[in-house]
Amino acid sequence: MATNPIPRLTEEEYLRLERAAEYKSEYYQGEMFAMSGASFPHARLQSNLLVEWALALRDKDCAALGSDVRVRVPATGLYTYPDVIVICGPPQFADDQKDTVLNPTVIIEVLSPSTENYDRGRKFQHYRTIPSLRHYVLVEQSALRVEHYQRHANETWLLRQMDKPEDELRLDTMGVAIPLKLIYAKVELPPEMPAVEGLLGLPRN
Repeated sequence: MATNPIPRLTEEEYLRLERAAEYKSEYYQGEMFAMSGASFPHARLQSNLLVEWALALRDKDCAALGSDVRVRVPATGLYTYPDVIVICGPPQFADDQKDTVLNPTVIIEVLSPSTENYDRGRKFQHYRTIPSLRHYVLVEQSALRVEHYQRHANETWLLRQMDKPEDELRLDTMGVAIPLKLIYAKVELPPEMPAVEGLLGLPRN
């Protein structure tokens, strides 16, 4: 027996609904996906990142913006709300409403248990198609750990991982260096699991 197909939204229909909605939704291939609220540590990290980036960029032709700014990935049609973006030079907009940008230079995502696999995998695949994007940064909220992926001229992405308070998130091409201790200021992290001797046949000291 035939079933009625689920109607798909066009991008124009999505934007009309999204601009009138009280909450944010992502969009991809005709479907809207409601975004859940953030935990307190997630929100604190996002706030710290936005403040530190704004200070680092105050004398540069770049601007740091929070998750109220929507990003469209031109090559794939994904509409999404990164936690923090940095735009260098004039912003490029999807239409004359000027609420959807196309040319982020830096995208930062604070990892959550429900979105970590997506942020590391499929979402990063989308982001890598953005011609202007040079840096992708992932920030853990359950541990002091930041991963910085930088795009190089041959279209390879090199990873640098930082996990100490004195380590810095460095973007040398932009002249930016932000210590992790500032990114994680006033963020309560869960205690680390203690080392257990004698497991899995490992010898005791």
